[in-house]
Formats: sequence, C-alpha cells, structure tokens
Amino acid sequence: MAKQGPGSGTKYSVWSLARNALSHHENWTQAWRSPEPRPEYDVIIVGGGGHGLATAYYLAKVHGVTNVAVVEKGWIGGGNTGRNTTIVRSNYLWDEAAHLYEKSLKLWEGLSQDLNYNVMFSQRGVMNLGHNLQDMRDIYRRSAANRLNGIDSEVLTPADLKRMVPIMNTSKDSRYPVLGASYQPRGGVARHDAVAWGFARGADSYGVDIIQNCEVTGIRRDNGRVTGVETSRGFIKSRKVGVVAAGHSSVIANMAEIRMPVESHPLQALVSEPVKPVLHTVVMSNAVHGYVSQSDKGELVIGAGIDAYTGYGQRGSSEIIEGNIAAICELFPIFSRVRMLRQWGGIVDVTPDACPILSKTDVKGLYFNCGWGTGGFKATPGSGWAFAHTIAQDRPHELNEAFALNRFVSGALIDEHGAAGVAH
Repeated sequence: MAKQGPGSGTKYSVWSLARNALSHHENWTQAWRSPEPRPEYDVIIVGGGGHGLATAYYLAKVHGVTNVAVVEKGWIGGGNTGRNTTIVRSNYLWDEAAHLYEKSLKLWEGLSQDLNYNVMFSQRGVMNLGHNLQDMRDIYRRSAANRLNGIDSEVLTPADLKRMVPIMNTSKDSRYPVLGASYQPRGGVARHDAVAWGFARGADSYGVDIIQNCEVTGIRRDNGRVTGVETSRGFIKSRKVGVVAAGHSSVIANMAEIRMPVESHPLQALVSEPVKPVLHTVVMSNAVHGYVSQSDKGELVIGAGIDAYTGYGQRGSSEIIEGNIAAICELFPIFSRVRMLRQWGGIVDVTPDACPILSKTDVKGLYFNCGWGTGGFKATPGSGWAFAHTIAQDRPHELNEAFALNRFVSGALIDEHGAAGVAH
C-alpha cells in the first residue's frame, strides 16, 4: 500500500472525524427544515409518522405535488412509528391484503437506495408457528395462497425449525407443542427511527414543509368539501387533506362529523438487555400471541397482543406483559435468565376485518389512511405510495381500491381477522 503523504485523504478524514467529535453537533446540518406554516398548501397531511411522511414523499416524487405540509402534533416519528417491533412481511391470506403488503415489501427492498438513507432493512425471514392441527391447516392454506400470488412462502417441520433456531423448545411435552411453521425468507425487520428520518429528509428535499408541534384541532368545510385545518398554530388553508393519525384517526374523523369504524387499543412491547447473537430470524406465534426478534445491538425485541380495553394511553396492563413473557420463555427457555430493560405501548386503531382504510370520504378533498391495527409498520412505504396516488388523482389505485371506507356499508370485507388470527 502506498504511503500517505501530507494532505492525504486519510489524514483529512481523521482530522474531520476529530473535529466533528469535538463540535457537539454545532456544525451539523439539519436533516430537514423546520419552517413556519404557510397560509395555504395544495395538500396537508395530518400525522408525521412513517405513513404520513411516506405519503408526502411519494406525492412529491411520483406525482410532482410539492406544495405539501405535514403537520404533526408532537415530533416526527414520536407515535406508533417509534413504538412498535418493526416486523416486515407480506404473507397475508386474502388477495387484496397480500398484493398491498407485497407492494410494500418490494419498496422496502430498495428503500435505502431510493431515500439515500440506511433504513437498516434486514431480510432475516419471518416464521409463523403452528401449535395444533388447525394451525397447520391454516399454515398450508396461507402458504399455498401466497405462492399463487407470487409471494415467497415455505412450510417448515419441527426438524427444520430446530435446525434453523436451535434454542427453540420443540418438545412434544410443552404446553403448546410446535408442529411446524410457515416461513417467508424475504421478511425481516427495519430500524423504525431511520424510516421516519429517511422519509422526512426525502420529502423535505422536494420542498415539503414538515411542521412539528402543530396539533390539528378542527377540520373546516364549506358546501361538502374541505377548505383547511384549524391547528394550534392557526388556520391553514387547503383543498385536500389526508389524515394519517394512527390511533387517533376516529378523533380527527369526528371533527369532520364522520364516524370511523375503528377501535383504539394499547399495544405493548418490551426490550431485553443486550445478549450475544442467538436468534437470527423473527419468530411469531398466534396461539400464545408472542413474537420476538433480536436487534443489531443484541436486544431481544418482544411483542404481545393488544389490551382488550379501548383507550389512548401509551401504556398497557401488566397482565399482558406477564402472559407474553411466560409464553416467550416456554418457547425459548434460555430467555428466562434475561432481564428486561424497558417497556412501551403504542395506540393502534383496529377495524372489524383487521384491514386498513385507505379511502376518499363523503367530504370532498378529505382522505383517510387508518385502521392498520398492529400491522402498520410493515406497510409504511406501500401505504404512502398508494395513499399518495389516491390524494393526487382523487381516486384509489387498484391496490387500495378494496380498502374503501364504504366496504363497512356494502359488506365487502377483507377478513384477515378470521384468516390470520394476528395481524402483526
């Protein structure tokens, strides 16, 4: 290797590293602007989570609509985007859901390159365990449906599982013996903060205004069409408003006198102390309602089912955590010695058929993206892509046409609740 002389790139990079280490961030450029809200925009997106930011990004990039504001009552990614377990998969049963989530997964696969921002998408695979004969029948059915839709899916035996995840308890004497699993190799996890930051920076680069600490307090209408939103920072005019407010969707819908068919529930998760790499895939169980993966830092990221009660508190009940940990420890006995570091809760809005609403409403210019239940994170890029099309064209894309709000009147439901049992 040639010797580095004075003024070489290596010398400069070392000096640059030292300078930035001592700068305490004073000289770092902002990833996105923090502008004051303008009086009027072509489109206002209510909600600065992953879905809202992705909508703004694709509005600007794909449809050329750049006079857009994203208004967020708190900080970017401070809601459900930062309060989930980051699982990404597309192995849903029904065609409508499978195609939408598969679009999202394909976007995930090129997202870091598209945004020029590392979202740390790790395709380590996702397993869904079966514990009884009916579970296995459902697994074979869903796996076959996935393959018919061009989605990767395999059925694993207990021997396959033991070979891939040696620490799993596959004993026939366990309370919920593991009889097999479905497996999607292209599934995995991503870094939730990076997803929000990447989409925020990308949208900002197209001129989108991202306005934090700006709570929507009302939706103004005139003669059946939206004219803008009342906020804690004044009225902002717009003829198109897209609402992507996760667990608070029904609250904002009430402002426009729309009854949204969703219930908001707390959803809990927890993280362990770091341990050496022992789990190289995502393992989910519908029967015990637990799922676990291991982060790049070595933490075990563990999730549970929703609390039965409705509410808007970002917390949950201790009995859910106790049952969840007991189930995880039965599946992975070695985890019983691991200490938990922290716990959190998000607010999820659940529809009767466990599928989202990406739809126009009876108020012209008002659109809603909600009802993702516990499966919203995995859909982030696909949701934003389809919702941006709906807003820009004032009509749904064929991918989200079936997810219209009026399906709860017509009865054309997409019953993933009955098909999957769990929608994470």
